Amino acid sequence: MNLAGKVILVTGAGSGMGREIALELSRKNAKVALVDFREKTLAETAALVKEVGGTCSTHVLDVADAKAVAALPAAVIKAHGSVDGLINNAGIIQPFVKVNDLKMEDALHVMNVNFTGPLMLTKAFLPELLKRPEAHILNVSSMGAYAPVPGQSVYGASKAAIKLFTEGLRSELMNTNVGVTIVFPGAIATNIAANSGMTAMTADADSSSFPTTKADVAAKLMVQAIEKNRPRLVIGKDAKLMDRISRLNPVFAAKLIYKQMASLLK
Repeated sequence: MNLAGKVILVTGAGSGMGREIALELSRKNAKVALVDFREKTLAETAALVKEVGGTCSTHVLDVADAKAVAALPAAVIKAHGSVDGLINNAGIIQPFVKVNDLKMEDALHVMNVNFTGPLMLTKAFLPELLKRPEAHILNVSSMGAYAPVPGQSVYGASKAAIKLFTEGLRSELMNTNVGVTIVFPGAIATNIAANSGMTAMTADADSSSFPTTKADVAAKLMVQAIEKNRPRLVIGKDAKLMDRISRLNPVFAAKLIYKQMASLLK
């Protein structure tokens, strides 16, 4: 997909990978519709996009808000005239607790943001994308979709749901103009913990020895995946290693992750 002149919507654009994706798209001369629930950080991203010569619109909303999502395509088309791509990047983690200690409202919130939100956005934008000469949907899953992380069981379930949803969607759209990519990032250097309301564990996680991939590096790889219509992208040495181990010996993979993550459990 040639991104020059295309209109791409990016959720979670207020910080982290979403911000870096927006900037990378702008460098490719794409127009960007920026979506986030935080007005201040969204405005900061918009200013950075303009600094690199990009064109953007901002849309403050919660991706789990069905009414707001349903109204979003009309707002984006009003701002840009069309829409050619959707990047479902917004996501949150759960509190680092075992399922037995996880509040149902927290579990449902994670599922609504990480799975129901992208599902609703896909449903909202797909009719418009199918009208375009070429279009693309990229959904961000996680290494946690195939490698179980203790204390993040519901988060992993939400990302596994996105995985299979995206793979099924690609099969459904195989003979159309809409390309579909699923992305499995490993540990990315972002503030997802704080943005998810998990400030109590942020210091422990940040001070750990977990290998991370820089957000701008991940963003470039995702934009390239859209350009080349890649069906699957795994980002980071950790994600690639666990992808292989989980296929060969899932029990060993689970034990390996437990040893690394058990200290974060309450």
